[in-house]
Amino acid sequence: MTRMSASEAFVETLVAHNVKHIFGIVGSAYMDALDIFPEAGIRFISVAHEQGAGHMADGYSRVLNKQGVCIAQNGPGITNFVTAVAAAYWAHSPVVVITPETGTATIGHGGFQETEQLPIFSKITKYQAHVMRSDRIAELTGRCFDLALAERGPTQLNIPRDLFYGEHDYTIPKPNRIERSGGGVKSLDDAAAALAQAKFPVIVAGGGVIMSDGQAEAIQLAEYLSAPVVTSYLHNDAFPASHPLMCGPLGYQGSKAAMKVIAQADVVLALGTRLGPFGTLPQHGLDYWPKGARIIQVDSDHRMLGLVKPITVGVCGDAKPAAKEILTRLQTSNARIEGHANRDQRMAELKKQKSEWESELDKWGQADGAPIAPRRALRELEKALPKNAMVTTDIGNICSVSNSYLRFEKPRSFFAAMSFGNCGYAYPTAIGAKVAAPDRPAIAYVGDGAWGMSLQETLTCVRENIPAIAVVFNNGQWGAEKKNQIDFYADRYLGTNLKNPSFAAIAKSMGAEGIKVDRPDQIGDAVKQAIAANRPAVVELMVTQELGDPFRRDALKKPKRLLDKYQAYTVA
Repeated sequence: MTRMSASEAFVETLVAHNVKHIFGIVGSAYMDALDIFPEAGIRFISVAHEQGAGHMADGYSRVLNKQGVCIAQNGPGITNFVTAVAAAYWAHSPVVVITPETGTATIGHGGFQETEQLPIFSKITKYQAHVMRSDRIAELTGRCFDLALAERGPTQLNIPRDLFYGEHDYTIPKPNRIERSGGGVKSLDDAAAALAQAKFPVIVAGGGVIMSDGQAEAIQLAEYLSAPVVTSYLHNDAFPASHPLMCGPLGYQGSKAAMKVIAQADVVLALGTRLGPFGTLPQHGLDYWPKGARIIQVDSDHRMLGLVKPITVGVCGDAKPAAKEILTRLQTSNARIEGHANRDQRMAELKKQKSEWESELDKWGQADGAPIAPRRALRELEKALPKNAMVTTDIGNICSVSNSYLRFEKPRSFFAAMSFGNCGYAYPTAIGAKVAAPDRPAIAYVGDGAWGMSLQETLTCVRENIPAIAVVFNNGQWGAEKKNQIDFYADRYLGTNLKNPSFAAIAKSMGAEGIKVDRPDQIGDAVKQAIAANRPAVVELMVTQELGDPFRRDALKKPKRLLDKYQAYTVA
């Protein structure tokens, strides 16, 4: 044990967990610890808004598969974290949210910047620790870091501001890493047996493949079975795009090839995915989920097994060792692999569906002219992206359509807000990703509405010299919601039209690179210019108001007005 202050014990525990970067806004509540960050080798990245700090920690954690850290002033600074923490929760990102709190002497008095900070995060964190004594600050800090990785999600460390002070004898806890298994013996046996009997097996590669660093094992299993592979919603980087077995992503604005292939499956191996509803619902007019197929689901969280889709076999295990265990069983078993007999027929079908989808993408919305057709913009961006690029996407109509065009060769390349679907996600997440991997381009796809929530972080990039790139689709509308007004409310636009300034000019005024593009043949050069500049950049694409299919229609019907004064607005 070593005698030190509580702030020193806190910072020494951060060092023990290899914390190199912390995102946040300065605050008096934790300034005693902040003062020693530089000496401890921790870079404090000062942001424009705390939500941005939370998203940066999210992107950072997903690139490096380690904890991302954010911190802020107690009260309003902490409540600004909520949206980002909820997004990290649904992305299974190991973000440690450090929340200094009102001092112990005045808790409950309604003092300056006081609120109860634990209830706010109780449903969007995997673990919460409240420091009640300064001599426990190292212990509880270490536990938050351990459980963020073990539970695959955000944890909260709540510290009353006066407990950063005082001296005690501390033992700094070392990281405690949990070794994960592939699952129970019987469930793995049953999974292998079902796959051996499959005549048309299909693998759904999910986020668990990425989180477990299991892409190589997934490839080996797919190749042994000659099983087509589709990726779960917004996990396009779970399997290499160029691999012959890869069919593309499922879900909203995904690949028709992937959907038509999985529709023919008699056995589906859902590898590291909860099979969320937004990623399995009908799309492009295709009700593709195979109703009669046997479903094998592998997930490290037993509560996810069979939650969304009925399953035949549930394997509570990590995707990487599970894939390895299943492959070993198939290779060492005397059982006949039924799918080997019709491999050529299955590969021909896969090739046919991929070719037809690619041909459709080559024609769909690919007009020339200014402003730029959205699908043409996305196709040109796809061609321009370097192979090692990291892409983040915001929520919004055009950004969601990009799901059809985003293809990656390596994992930890694609980051989206997942099922939380919040605006203002992509740009700060790209900033965190760039900090984590400075040798890789980090590019955010953002609609003009969502850009209004995150453009202030351009100042962060300029001040901190972080060359992240934002591609902003400027079409003067909240497109996702406007599509509903077109389809259900007879083109009555309320709150969906935007009047935008020049975002490229704003970027320049902030000290960043600003490039405005209004023709499709300029997009590739603009992206290359932004990357080559190696400084913060905003590429503003002037696009048409053409819209893709809406996100959701679960609560929408043609309106019926019962009061006379509203009859003018009735739609038959």
